[in-house]
Amino acid sequence: MAAEAALLEAFELHDAGGIRRALAAGASPVEPIKGQPPIDALVQMYTRSPQFAACLRVLLEAGAAIEDQLLQAVLLDDDGAVRRLASGPGAIDRRLSCASAYTSCRGVSALHVCAEFNSVRCAAALLAAGLDVDDRADVDEDGCGTHTPIFHAVNSNQNYCRPVMELLVEAGASLDVRVARLMWGAGLDWETMIFDVTPVSYAQCGLYRQFHRREQDIYGNIAFMLRKQTGREPTLRNVPNRYVNA
Repeated sequence: MAAEAALLEAFELHDAGGIRRALAAGASPVEPIKGQPPIDALVQMYTRSPQFAACLRVLLEAGAAIEDQLLQAVLLDDDGAVRRLASGPGAIDRRLSCASAYTSCRGVSALHVCAEFNSVRCAAALLAAGLDVDDRADVDEDGCGTHTPIFHAVNSNQNYCRPVMELLVEAGASLDVRVARLMWGAGLDWETMIFDVTPVSYAQCGLYRQFHRREQDIYGNIAFMLRKQTGREPTLRNVPNRYVNA
């Protein structure tokens, strides 16, 4: 149990060395933790950082597996693998599903997954191969979905996905697309149902206290999108808000 706890802590911190130590101490790379495979626990972790791919590689080298080659490639941001897969018919324009602490990655395109995990190189490779920048996610049993990849990047943890957000916008991602309902953090303590959202309004949801996002980052993302959408600089004052930060 101590090794398992250490493994989960290393997942939370995106500590590849800690994962190796926990595995050496007896943690399993494949046995479920609280009913969830370790690799899913890592992928679902709310942390976003450049160390994610290194952590995932440690688990894969230890015997864990992702059966879908495309999903593995985009999670690792392995653009070479994506380009190889793109040479086959129908290899990259199909539905994927993986765990996500935030916007749902169930029944989505590979580009949605890239946006959720800031896999910039793979996103560029997928766009170059012809994947639709405005591909719509499937609708789930709660009636949520139809969101496009950019929704995953507009209010990310520590604004980590800003680079892929910019890539998608520059590639022509629609900022007017409207989604009737979207579930954020499905099944987790911070689960929040959000109605009638666009990429810009979804970005502003980062101001909800359960999102834990910086006001400066949120309004910076909104300003970037509105400049691209309207050609004008939006009026933004009192950021961060003096009243709530007093």
